[in-house]
Amino acid sequence: MNNSIRISSNKNNLKVVRDFVTDFLHPYGLSAIVLNQIILAVDEITANLIIHANHEDNNKFIKLTIEKLDDTFLFEISDKGRSFNQANYKEPDIKDHIRIGKKGGVGIALVRRIMDKVEFTTDQGTNVCRLYKKVG
Repeated sequence: MNNSIRISSNKNNLKVVRDFVTDFLHPYGLSAIVLNQIILAVDEITANLIIHANHEDNNKFIKLTIEKLDDTFLFEISDKGRSFNQANYKEPDIKDHIRIGKKGGVGIALVRRIMDKVEFTTDQGTNVCRLYKKVG
């Protein structure tokens, strides 16, 4: 089975990513809740890259690779867009967002709650987000 895909930075490709993650994880018999959480986390990071890092430029690409490392899945999402500035990131108060009805701005916080480990690196113009999810 192929463990990586490359998509252009177009929001229409988010379905391609969700389907790819679903198909890759299907043989592992994860619960529907865990499967949907993982799909949501990967979708959120990919959407952020498409919208914020690559400004929906079809000439810019995002690569997703999935690996199974013992009892952990590694999702590696890479691009050459504008890098995520972790130093300026302040985790929002999700309850406050819900209370005031604010939409958006909670994706990274949500991903950090779903996944066991989240890493952002940049090396020679390539940005990489690694998401780790232990399933065993």
